[in-house]
Amino acid sequence: MSAAAAAPAPAPPAPRLLTQARWAVSDSLMIAKRNLLVWTRVPAYLVFTVIQPVMFVLLFVYVFGGAIPVSTPGGYVNFLMPGIIAQTAAFATFGTAIALAQELKKGVIDRLKSMPIARSAVLTGRLVADTGRMVVTILIIVGVGYAVGFRFLNGAGPAVAMVVLATVFGVAIACISAFTGLAIGDEESVQAFGLIWLFPLTFVSSAFVPIPTMPGWLQAFANNQPVT
Repeated sequence: MSAAAAAPAPAPPAPRLLTQARWAVSDSLMIAKRNLLVWTRVPAYLVFTVIQPVMFVLLFVYVFGGAIPVSTPGGYVNFLMPGIIAQTAAFATFGTAIALAQELKKGVIDRLKSMPIARSAVLTGRLVADTGRMVVTILIIVGVGYAVGFRFLNGAGPAVAMVVLATVFGVAIACISAFTGLAIGDEESVQAFGLIWLFPLTFVSSAFVPIPTMPGWLQAFANNQPVT
């Protein structure tokens, strides 16, 4: 083998890397726009996405609120809302896994991969669109919380930081959901798998009840998981 053949290939010049990065961003935004257009043409999907967390807020505040004593300033609704928002961010990722599984099964992803676009755009575009949907859903839930008595007690800065933190948490869960959607490839199986691991994560936490009220063996898990 000659020395020329053994030498590593030269790295692409910086302008070429910048051009590739710009095209990747442009392609991702185009895929995100495509996914958002689907929701505008099927508004029932977004409505049903919002209805479930709204029902959780109303049911827990008015059914369980008087039976669960908490020491949080503002009462049970202020104790509940951060957990509801975390749950909303996590459950919003169901759409990520199911949509990717559907597109994989129908061959849409294969057709997109055959086009001259960045290979990362299919996944990043989906995550960008789902992040936008997640932010809208979180803001609606905060509005519903205010309607039933929830209040931010530490000013605007921490309130905005809470929404940002919930969104980042949701994006992290969405990445896991995207992997499961592409790995399993069947929407019904993906939905069943999501329930298996997301329900314990959200309910065995400090989201809805104080952790000291749980059995000791559950407290060890509840004290050391991301929703808490």
